[in-house]
Amino acid sequence: MGPQEVYSRLNCEFSPASCFKGELPMFRQLIVAAFLIAGLPAIAAAQHIFVEAEQFTELGGWDVDQQSMDQMGSPYLLAHGLGVPVKDAVTAVKVKEPGTYQVWVRTRDWVAPWKVPGAPGKFQLLINGKALTETFGTKGAEWHWHDGGKVELREGFTLALDDLTGFEGRCDAICFSKDLSFTPPNKEPEMTAFRREQMGLQGPPKDAGSFDLVVVGGGVAGTSAAVSAARNGLKVALIQDRPVLGGNASSEVRVWPEGHTRQKPFPRIGDIVEELCPPRKAGSGNAKGKDVYDDQRKLDVVLAEPNITLLLEYRVNVVETDNHTIVAVQAQHIRSAERIKVQGKLFADCTGDATVGFLAGADFEVSHEGNMGASNLWNVLDQADKNQVLHCECKDKDVLTVLAEAGNIVAPFPRLPWALDLKDKPFPGRQSYKGQWANTPIANLGGWFWESGFDKDPINDIERIRDLNMRAMYGAWDALKNVDQMYPNHRLGWSAFIAGKRESRRLVGDVMLKADDFRNGTEWPDPAFPNTWHIDIHVPHPSFSKDLKGEEFISEATTGAKYSYKGPYWAPYRTLYSRNIKNLFMAGRDISVEREAIGPIRVMRTCGMMGEVVGKAAWICVAEETTPRGVYENHLSKLKELMQEPGAKRRATLDGELQFPAGYVDVKPAPKGLDPAKLEGIIIDDEASEMKGNWSDNGSLPGFVGENYHYSTDPKASARFPFSVTRAGNYEVRIAWIAHENRAKQAKLEIETAEGRKMVVIDQTQAPTGANGFQSVGTFRFDLTKNYAVNFIVAGAQGNVHIDAIQLVPAK
Repeated sequence: MGPQEVYSRLNCEFSPASCFKGELPMFRQLIVAAFLIAGLPAIAAAQHIFVEAEQFTELGGWDVDQQSMDQMGSPYLLAHGLGVPVKDAVTAVKVKEPGTYQVWVRTRDWVAPWKVPGAPGKFQLLINGKALTETFGTKGAEWHWHDGGKVELREGFTLALDDLTGFEGRCDAICFSKDLSFTPPNKEPEMTAFRREQMGLQGPPKDAGSFDLVVVGGGVAGTSAAVSAARNGLKVALIQDRPVLGGNASSEVRVWPEGHTRQKPFPRIGDIVEELCPPRKAGSGNAKGKDVYDDQRKLDVVLAEPNITLLLEYRVNVVETDNHTIVAVQAQHIRSAERIKVQGKLFADCTGDATVGFLAGADFEVSHEGNMGASNLWNVLDQADKNQVLHCECKDKDVLTVLAEAGNIVAPFPRLPWALDLKDKPFPGRQSYKGQWANTPIANLGGWFWESGFDKDPINDIERIRDLNMRAMYGAWDALKNVDQMYPNHRLGWSAFIAGKRESRRLVGDVMLKADDFRNGTEWPDPAFPNTWHIDIHVPHPSFSKDLKGEEFISEATTGAKYSYKGPYWAPYRTLYSRNIKNLFMAGRDISVEREAIGPIRVMRTCGMMGEVVGKAAWICVAEETTPRGVYENHLSKLKELMQEPGAKRRATLDGELQFPAGYVDVKPAPKGLDPAKLEGIIIDDEASEMKGNWSDNGSLPGFVGENYHYSTDPKASARFPFSVTRAGNYEVRIAWIAHENRAKQAKLEIETAEGRKMVVIDQTQAPTGANGFQSVGTFRFDLTKNYAVNFIVAGAQGNVHIDAIQLVPAK
């Protein structure tokens, strides 16, 4: 039974993904399983037997890597074992003509560009369990066809990729040729033509249908856009090139989604984002366990929408246009190589790389030097900790569990001559060295500041950027384990092989937002999404960059008054559509901003709110038969009305009224922190304070009072918390803050009392000891006849002064 028969029997139009229209997750899993088992045979032509590595029936411990697919024409398999060989990938191959075949394996020595010894990505090819004499992944800095020698093949055999090291070996394809003088093509476009001919996929792409809105990119921005548009009655296709939704916020990359949602004057923008993204709680953050990112939560929200057709594992790489209008995109499945064509009235580029806009000929900008890099986050595991072993995500978990139960808790690690040589260099987590805003040595390993690619092309050089991150991780762990003799029972626990990008192409809209717009508080007639993250631009950290020009792997973020602004700052709708492609929206880090303005807009909850607005604007486009620009020119008031509507409301039809689903109980957004109304005494939140100078409100630590908190290092900054009392007497004054090592060691408070001004100094690096995160700073008398205040003074504070709330409780 072939793939098309599988689709027909499951009532799918063209592929398993087309069935993702409000079905249960288990149904999705059954479809994919049937597809992979029945639909990925090795191709045996008369002259050649061609096997795409990603089409192996059983992938074992190998991962499908599609990040360089546009450059290579195909994904490849990666043996990402963190130094432990991964389980074999296995498939069955039929032979039409038995005889002698020349073996070719497309691979590379991934560390060869750095001219270092070792060739870590070694693997073997097994035929019926017997290894060929040649070891692959041992030569060539570039992808090439590695000569595997000659082999006798009969009617059929089992083919396996046998990883020898667990250190990032990679295989693109295998070709067995009856023509012993033949070498497969290695350059484009000949190579892609050869692939598709051998797989019998030369024909036109399959018709995947027509939609009101086609969203390309299933990160938080794209998923929010798809859900928002679908709930407004549009027929939506959501195309994502990975098996999970969430992008950088997924368990594959594990960046915690930042940015404050549900801000005034449009407090319902962010409703959908909060459905998709799990709430912050103890244990949340970057590079944590996979359950923290809750991939299923995102998938469940999408599958519950009958108007969404979800196309997972499809990568868009062709865009069809007519008169500056996109008419269709073509996408290739990252496993089967099947190509589909998706037509639409409107398109949303939520790829992060502006892929759709670039292919459509949209105006764009991209930085050619000084880019922010990409991170491949990682963490470590203590084999002596049974709980950590129980929750281990290691590919050899069964073996590890047996070792731990037997008391074998020592975790040796080999010397790695091919890794970044850090034996005599500082890096965060080594000795007393720390990265920015990190504290314990373990917390310094694998965090957000492990970042490279500052002078590289974030699209065409992404494999090399990721590989440098891998060399840095392995080099650091080698130095810690074997040079410093630390962490004898620890091993590498998890690492992302998908890079988390920060910067790429940016499409140009009718407004190109600048960083000075944030600083100056520029107001727009079309406010669309709130920004609360600081102007966060990353550069190589000078403390860790010596002798590493072009190979820097630790970053630091911009800080200080120059990179702060008063938030929330509402950015304009006109940054969310292309100025020269008539029907193209965008949401995410590829919107219309100048380079420095990427800093505030790129965090994922903020990107998701862009998507929500795009979905609402798309409905106006279809309902009013207008363009994204036409929404601004003629229907801006309608967009603002929609932005006040709860994200949970749906339309039964395109022209129906927005209504809550049957049985739904709307809960208006509550304070994100502790509710001031539920605390005893008089509460003055930071939102009611009178701030002077530069204060930032883009923090993300939990436990604050009300909607947020502020902090500042501006020596000219101050904050006044005014209050009065309804009964004269003595009151205990309490201050709320969230401790952090970058907080002020000597935050000065001036308390206006009935007996004059009193000065208090507090150390905000230490946690408050009172209830609800408050700390008593003394008891003071206040009368009825005056207004009073608690004043925070930043000058001389020796760190970030944190202001959150003031509490006055009658003294007992």
